Amino acid sequence: MALPKGRILGDCMPLLARMGVVPPPDLVDEGSRRLRFPTSHPGLDIVRVRSFDVATFVAFGAADIGICGADVLMEFDYAEIYAPLDLGIGQCRVSVAEPEETAGADDTARWSRVRVATKYPNIARRHYAARGIHAEVVHLSGAMELAPRLGLSRLIVDLVQTGSTLRANGLVETEVIAAVTSRLIVNRAALKTRPEVIGAWIARFRQALGQGAN
Repeated sequence: MALPKGRILGDCMPLLARMGVVPPPDLVDEGSRRLRFPTSHPGLDIVRVRSFDVATFVAFGAADIGICGADVLMEFDYAEIYAPLDLGIGQCRVSVAEPEETAGADDTARWSRVRVATKYPNIARRHYAARGIHAEVVHLSGAMELAPRLGLSRLIVDLVQTGSTLRANGLVETEVIAAVTSRLIVNRAALKTRPEVIGAWIARFRQALGQGAN
């Protein structure tokens, strides 16, 4: 099972506990250099990777199952991944933000192009293409909030939870592209070749969510 580092990993722990899966304590220790962890279940190991990499590990079969945000699934859109369950954890949103002094100053319907700083180039391009706007993407891995202030882009598309980081940097959220929660994902080939094993894990997650066996 591939799990993401950071906040979502902490949110996963109560769910794993309800499933009877007990990992070693250093799984949630950001200082631990270990990347692969055994669990109390003999058939399950956990790999801890970056949130954006969970979908890639599952899509290419390095992990049979995983947990990742819907934002990652939207960005990569891997055909090899099946996402059977919304786990309801890690709630946030993919949003557009820009400096507060320019927010709402223009009629966006008249735009033909816009420069966007984001770690979600595909989501940003699709979002603006649907409006007939060409998005010139500046691909950043972090510190998106600096981009408009330093002239790198007009606006940003980023993951927002509370909005406090935006406010601290003089930005305002002007549009929500998509609400995001974490999903259980499985490798389609693994589900096809080992349906009993993978299906049993899906059922365990469903039961842990209180959704019953069906």
